[in-house]
Amino acid sequence: MTQPIANQSSLAAGKRRSRRFPFISPVEATWQEKDGKIVREAGQATEVNAQGGLLEMKSYPSVGNQIEITNLLSHESSHARVVGVRRNAEGRLLGVAVELLVPSDTFWGVNFQLKKACADLVKLEYDMRSGAIDQRVLGEFRDAVDNVRKTAWAVQEWQERQSRNQDPHSVLPLLTAERIRRATQLCDAITAASAAHEVVRETVGIEEFFQAVERVQQRLAGLFKDRKA
Repeated sequence: MTQPIANQSSLAAGKRRSRRFPFISPVEATWQEKDGKIVREAGQATEVNAQGGLLEMKSYPSVGNQIEITNLLSHESSHARVVGVRRNAEGRLLGVAVELLVPSDTFWGVNFQLKKACADLVKLEYDMRSGAIDQRVLGEFRDAVDNVRKTAWAVQEWQERQSRNQDPHSVLPLLTAERIRRATQLCDAITAASAAHEVVRETVGIEEFFQAVERVQQRLAGLFKDRKA
């Protein structure tokens, strides 16, 4: 059963100094109760930023307590202070908000850094829309950002499936499907550019691309041998 928390005030949203990201990372928290008892509790961080995050556990320290948090993926530890609680509309306790005593962009691991980097790229793409940039260039940038986001998702899924003792290799077919989607998109774009006479025999790399397309066609032809003409 969840233990009560002495101070029920919630962390004010205005105190957050950077955006929090939805996140799941296994952690272990250690703290000392007023009677001197040392408590060690496993749980997970569900929303994080460089300043702290939201922890979900079976039992909780009181607001104001200092705790030690260990990231169970990286085994890195950091000290933090419990600064508030979060409850749903029915009053059920959802977790405690903690603030790292020393802010860190790396404590929560690679997945957090990937999420933050992707969010920065998306914001950059949004900001670029107001500039005098050709829509084709913006479209290229948008596609690149989308590819980074999906690859970052695959990295996160790989680590999370490993942490849950699931087969991480089940992510690979998803990456293959995404690679095929992206290659199809690129081929369609090159076809359109060729129709608009933007691709000519002198275009740098066009001969190598033609040979690569031939190799792919030869390799995939066997998959469709039973297809009727």
